[in-house]
Amino acid sequence: MKLLDCPINGTRPISEFVFGGEFRTMPDPGQCSDKAWADYVYNRNGAPGVKMEWWLHSPSGTWFIAERNTLTDEVLRSFLPGKEVAE
Repeated sequence: MKLLDCPINGTRPISEFVFGGEFRTMPDPGQCSDKAWADYVYNRNGAPGVKMEWWLHSPSGTWFIAERNTLTDEVLRSFLPGKEVAE
């Protein structure tokens, strides 16, 4: 069984989670160019490697970020948004 660590609920079966996409910093829509905004909205980095990803623990409604190596599927760490600097 594949497991994932939720920073609030601990280690849980992967069936309790929903993938939310790659974590990316949103540019200021009022300050960035149309090209930069379109890049943020439509383009994704599909290259394999270590990624920061949004995950939702469905039973508790907890959104968090997991750092995962997409080559090995190893989760390096998981944390709540805003807590990554402390890690």
